[in-house]
Amino acid sequence: MTTGSCLCGAVRYRVSGALRPVIACHCAQCRKTSGHHVAATSAPRESVEIEGEVAWYASSATARRGFCPVCGSNLFWDGPGENLSIFAGTLDGDPGVRLAGHIFCADKGAYYEIADGLPQAEADDPALTTQVGG
Repeated sequence: MTTGSCLCGAVRYRVSGALRPVIACHCAQCRKTSGHHVAATSAPRESVEIEGEVAWYASSATARRGFCPVCGSNLFWDGPGENLSIFAGTLDGDPGVRLAGHIFCADKGAYYEIADGLPQAEADDPALTTQVGG
């Protein structure tokens, strides 16, 4: 069982089951919503139990972003496929997942370099993520 929450604790969640390794997304939407790139894991939607009210923003025709309406913490990305993406920084403790790669590197900010030696994709990469369709 993995747990997590927003900054103020108004939204908490539990994940029963395994988490996908963390993927860093450098797309413009992730940069705008977080102030930098987003690091997210994911799990099948049915294994994620959320307590508290999540505000959802439809950020595209195929995806929405979930955040706490009290403190504004970015918590989730919900798009095509069977998994719900969970922002890794909202996880409690050490759930044992680590950064495994980077997507949408063509959109990354000009102010930083990606120099960790992990796989990089210019756009989406189904080999790194669990996203399906689009």
